[in-house]
Amino acid sequence: MSDEKFIHKMKNYKTAGVQNGFLLTRQVQDRRSGLEITLWLKTDSGAAKLEISNELAVFFVELAQLDTAKSILREQKISLDKHQALTLKTFTHREVAALYFSSLRNFYCARDALKSQNIKCYEDDIRPDDRFLMERHITADVDYVGNHQMCGDYQLTKQAKCKGTAVKQAHNLTMLSIDIECSMQGELYSIGLYANNNSNEFKRVLMIGEPQVDADNYIYWQRDEKQLLVQFIKEVNLVDTDIVIGWNVINFDFMLLQKRCDLHNIPFSIGRDGSCPFWRKNTNNTEQNFIEIAGRVVLDGIDLLKTATYNFSSFSLDNVSHTLLGVRKKVADVENRVQEITDNFNHNKTALAAYNLEDCRLVWLIFEKTRLLDFAKLRAQLTGLSIDRVGGSVAAFTNLYLPKLHRSGYIAPNMGDGKSGLVSPGGYVMDSKPGLYNNVLVLDFKSLYPSIIRTFKIDPMGLIEGLKTVNEQKLTYTQSDKYINDCFDDVIRGFDGAYFSRKKHFLPDIIKSLWLERDKAKLQKDAALSQAIKIIMSSFYGVLGSTGCRFFDPRLSGSITKRSHEILKKTSDWIEKLGYQVIYGDTDSIFVSIGNDKSKSQAMNLGSELRVYINEQWQSRLKRDYNIESQLDIEFETHFTKFLMPTVRGVNTVKDQKSIGTKKRYAGVANGELIFKGLETVRSDWTDLSKDFQQTLYRLIFDDNPIEDYIKKVVDEVKHGLHDEKLIYTKKIRRKLSDYVNTPPHIKAALLANLALTTLGEKPIYKHRSVIRYVMTLDGVQPLEFTTSKLDYDFYVEKQLKPIADDILPFIGKDFDSIAGDQMGLF
Repeated sequence: MSDEKFIHKMKNYKTAGVQNGFLLTRQVQDRRSGLEITLWLKTDSGAAKLEISNELAVFFVELAQLDTAKSILREQKISLDKHQALTLKTFTHREVAALYFSSLRNFYCARDALKSQNIKCYEDDIRPDDRFLMERHITADVDYVGNHQMCGDYQLTKQAKCKGTAVKQAHNLTMLSIDIECSMQGELYSIGLYANNNSNEFKRVLMIGEPQVDADNYIYWQRDEKQLLVQFIKEVNLVDTDIVIGWNVINFDFMLLQKRCDLHNIPFSIGRDGSCPFWRKNTNNTEQNFIEIAGRVVLDGIDLLKTATYNFSSFSLDNVSHTLLGVRKKVADVENRVQEITDNFNHNKTALAAYNLEDCRLVWLIFEKTRLLDFAKLRAQLTGLSIDRVGGSVAAFTNLYLPKLHRSGYIAPNMGDGKSGLVSPGGYVMDSKPGLYNNVLVLDFKSLYPSIIRTFKIDPMGLIEGLKTVNEQKLTYTQSDKYINDCFDDVIRGFDGAYFSRKKHFLPDIIKSLWLERDKAKLQKDAALSQAIKIIMSSFYGVLGSTGCRFFDPRLSGSITKRSHEILKKTSDWIEKLGYQVIYGDTDSIFVSIGNDKSKSQAMNLGSELRVYINEQWQSRLKRDYNIESQLDIEFETHFTKFLMPTVRGVNTVKDQKSIGTKKRYAGVANGELIFKGLETVRSDWTDLSKDFQQTLYRLIFDDNPIEDYIKKVVDEVKHGLHDEKLIYTKKIRRKLSDYVNTPPHIKAALLANLALTTLGEKPIYKHRSVIRYVMTLDGVQPLEFTTSKLDYDFYVEKQLKPIADDILPFIGKDFDSIAGDQMGLF
């Protein structure tokens, strides 16, 4: 339906006025009457279920193959409801026809049948519900009309007509945090529920056991597991939440609840219409499960934090809550909490209830602190991704781009259609110049890749249109940029034979609109919105450079990264011609040594002057050479009063004048704060000893204080066992234990721990994704909980202290062995 017809329909709809809601869940199903799309929304008056009937699923074939395709479908008795020649073309400029189906079954059967006969099908992987939404410019806010009726607690709208809303609505979504406690065998002990919507706190723990008179009133006692499950389903439906949150809540909590319901033959009916969840697996990751609940969204705290680009040494609830909130879980030993939970279930159920409820509350507080729900809502509103979508950069790009592409006369290519045989490089990383510096300025190009896309009009359709112009005008790639720009005002030359249309493109404008929204968000100090937009904009280069995207073409990604290399190199040249030393460059940042004689105010002024100078240089250069307006914007980001760029380990800086500097590893002091990048302090696979030692040693050197006594003191204390609690390695097991051929130390520790547990008659607990803690002893690596030998202090001094010291000591004319040698010789 066209926009004009839809508006006319809304103005003249007799049953009700236009209503609005926020999209929670979507689904498409085959019904007897045909294809039906179901949308669940949250409206100002509650939940609403929209039923859209008589939709058709569609994919495209080249017009020249239409008759053959129809013949194949007739032979295989696959019902084709409609076919139509279109004015749309492929990226190879071939005309296409659309094939329409009134059932998903026929849609998929037809697709498979045609592909088996080498008939190419276009856009055959787009679900009808996704196509319905994107073609109506619906992201998350929906205007709708239809025939309304109340069904219990929700409004049912049949024969619904929908359209995207231009203005974002402030629908208040409610959350419910859940957490289960169970035995190692999966037998349920209790289920916690917590919410604090609109300052109305809800606390409940469903606990199996006999009622205790002095127990807290939030504990609801249940006779057995079956009653526990039935009551949980009642609670969820009574609370009637929009969003369920938790920690590993899908793959653990909901998965176990489903299994226990199946065991007791209980319908897991937690959908808003009384339906049970629908489960599916990630086709690329069999360990990742997805749950679809009618009218409710499940958001996992771990997945959402990662999507929002948070990074922690461990994503355990205990570590994340401690890092963000300064609060730990209510358990004495986090690593062995299962035993404590079981003991409490048997002997102290009120303590278990408090622990269970606190886990729910911690997840809620993390969501609140980081505004994760706001982030998820905004991402959905900006891109059309479902609010619970993990990752989804390719899908977000498709949602935004495809409708615009169709309206310009093209259908999307299939994966693998892009030009092959080319390789686009990654971001530019300059060889560093190692040293210990005073006064280093960091200049950073603001969103460099999106800026390049905007400036040079890099766009999938723009590439096709640009190449078309080049072919028509018979341009050759050997002609200069200036010649092409002087003679032809339609194209901008990229790399690897790419030309981009100056006028026919969408991606630069999509980024521009997002950029303006981000600037507004920054002015309003809306960190969640600003972060959501930054992630979306930054993902577009990755999408164009990913073989998992239908628009992948190395000429697109190469024209971004190779341009970035050119920009950083030219910018570095300009800075060095001004008499300053560029000591490092990485992707979008340039590090400039400005000499020892600058005061802080002089350094700050110079940083601002360099920012203005470089931006003006790019404006004039791009106007002269390409006749384009520069969207590049370099910012003066940081002034390091002291800065260390180490050498690659094993190379002596003082003796070897050809020493090799590291990449992505440095440290410095800015505004009095010690900052580390890529060094041990910010790495999870080094001990606490190494981190404490590095921070203190570097601070002493940066402040020009003596360091000999400190180094000797630490070595002496390690040798006397005064830092044993800091000598523990903590590492996550990234693969199945059986997949490791060369067994690294943490896997040896895990295998030893599992063997010890088995010997004790207990179940092995270390596996893929487990975290193992271990130490190095005189008898080799040993798991922390089964350590029987004395710690190897020489190992820790040699492997944890010495490398850190030797990264910086040569720059002040010292070395670790000379300082610590006497101390080590005492033992």
